[in-house]
Parts: sequence; structure tokens; C-alpha cells
Amino acid sequence: MAFDALTRASLQPPNAADPFVLDWQAGPWDALTPHLTRQELGAGTTLIHHLARDRVMYLLETGVLQVFLPTASPVRRPVAILRAGAIVGEPALFANTPRMAQVDAMAPCVIWALTREAFDVFANTHPVAACKWLRACGAVMAVRMAANLERGYPVA
Repeated sequence: MAFDALTRASLQPPNAADPFVLDWQAGPWDALTPHLTRQELGAGTTLIHHLARDRVMYLLETGVLQVFLPTASPVRRPVAILRAGAIVGEPALFANTPRMAQVDAMAPCVIWALTREAFDVFANTHPVAACKWLRACGAVMAVRMAANLERGYPVA
């Protein structure tokens, strides 16, 4: 499998409040492989731009990402630090809404991109695995939304 480190990271969720817990064996990962695009990011590279409307979610294989809310001042409003095994941009699978935050690489990263269109193709041939994928994404989104509300960040 081309991305063993990613599958190991996802099978052993990171010590995070919002782990991406996916109840999959090797078969669904093998089926998803052709739908993912591997990317390498240098430190300081922006992965997700605030208010962009792309339909891509990402899985972090290695490295560290910082999520923050841009403000009018030069001070960043940090939201989260993401490590291997985390996902980011998952709302893109559900709706065509503007990105709520900006995501930058804090260190060199390897990520896997999954577009909405590629996920739809996967879901048509593997509906049970796709349902588990969406539930895992939804669980992450629910935890993150609750945390943002507790911190007083706007939902949108």
C-alpha cells in the first residue's frame, strides 16, 4: 500500500480531542487509494485558505499543521495544532461552503487529498465503507464545533 504510515496513524488515533477514528481494515483503504492524491508541503505553506470554496479534505500522514482564524490584526487566532492521523477540511465533503479557517504547515508535511468528486466515485462502489468514512468525519466535525463554541468562535 502506498500510504502505510497514514493507515497506521488512522488505526491508532492521535492523542487529540478530535481523533479521526475509522473502523476499516485493509480492503477499503486499498479501494480508496486510487482516489487520493499525495502532496508534500514545506513549512509555512498554506494548505487551506480562509473563505476558499474548494471541495477537498485532507489526511495528514506526517508533519504538523496549524489551524487559525485570520483577523484584521496581524495576530493569528490559533484554533488547533494537528498531527499525523488527523483530518482537516472535512466539511468540504458535505457542503459547498467557504472555508472557515486557514491551515498552514508548521513543519514539512505529507498529506493525502480527497476531492468531493473522488469520494463520490468511491462511495458508488463501496457504500458501506463510505458511510463509515462520513460518520468518522462527522464525529470529528461535531467535536470541533463544540470546542469552537466553548471558545466563543463563530460557527461560520
